[in-house]
Amino acid sequence: MSLILGLEGTAWNLSAAVVNEERVVHEAEATYKPAHGGIHPREAAQHHAAELRGVVSRVLKSLSKIDAVAFSQGPGMGPCLRTVATAARALSLALKIPLVGVNHCLAHIEIGRWQCGAEDPVVLYVSGANSQVLAYRAGRYRVLGETLDIGIGNALDKFARHLGLSHPGGPKVEELASRGTKFIHLPYVVKGMDLSFSGLVTAAKDALKVGEEKEDVCYSFQETAFAMLTEVTERAVAHLGKEEVLLAGGVGANKRLQGMLQTMCCDRGARFFVPDAKYLKDNGAMIAYLGLLMFESGETTPIEKSAVKPNFRPDEVEVGWRTVALKALSERLEE
Repeated sequence: MSLILGLEGTAWNLSAAVVNEERVVHEAEATYKPAHGGIHPREAAQHHAAELRGVVSRVLKSLSKIDAVAFSQGPGMGPCLRTVATAARALSLALKIPLVGVNHCLAHIEIGRWQCGAEDPVVLYVSGANSQVLAYRAGRYRVLGETLDIGIGNALDKFARHLGLSHPGGPKVEELASRGTKFIHLPYVVKGMDLSFSGLVTAAKDALKVGEEKEDVCYSFQETAFAMLTEVTERAVAHLGKEEVLLAGGVGANKRLQGMLQTMCCDRGARFFVPDAKYLKDNGAMIAYLGLLMFESGETTPIEKSAVKPNFRPDEVEVGWRTVALKALSERLEE
């Protein structure tokens, strides 16, 4: 049974984990918390560099051998990606084990499928920098719709900072929204299968200027943004005829977003899946698990091809691990 070490550090959360085919064996993390404002990439990278040794040591302390080391190759903040990639290369060389560079977005999807038992879902992936609707088809995860400007997580954080709230702002906006009672009309921008959130942020700030209560503005912000995301997800489900929806990414922890998607799925007779909150945020287990899938399907990353990719899109990746799994399943059924 293969044991894979995964290193995650694309933004604020440095995390390491070891997984095998059955479970998450060990995990540890160290979170960067900016003194003010949002994430400062250079400061976050310095935090990761200082904490890496301790985090990795905690997950490896009782293990005598691992089979490969996986790391987030992108997307993410360049300084953070480079810091963690350097550590992964060093471990690969020192331990004489293969290196596996994984796509951070696909890692969110695959750990969700693993933890929830989803087979072939439409995926709503929502994080700080990303808002995408994806589905697997013909060897890749195809992006069916996405944000045209900023991700929903960044939109929430920008508005939270305007309110004077500390990072991360999403959970604090959610708490304020739970006390809102008045719906304020804000820009609802869906263009086909794509979305835009920057105008929503500006309009929400303007609503505060004219005296609207912050609880009501937060409530209206969430209702508008999450309705946009649910609409595009439902359209993908209808178009593809899928029977499953998987929510992935850090913003997926928001209970109101979960509720909207659950209602939509119930109305359509689809199954809705959302993993535990610790596997929604950036975590080493998701990197290790996708690394495991890739390693066992014969995909590794030579050192000379391990450069980080800050703009690494999920639809760039040939999803060989699912092809291998489908082939193995077909062979078992034929027997």
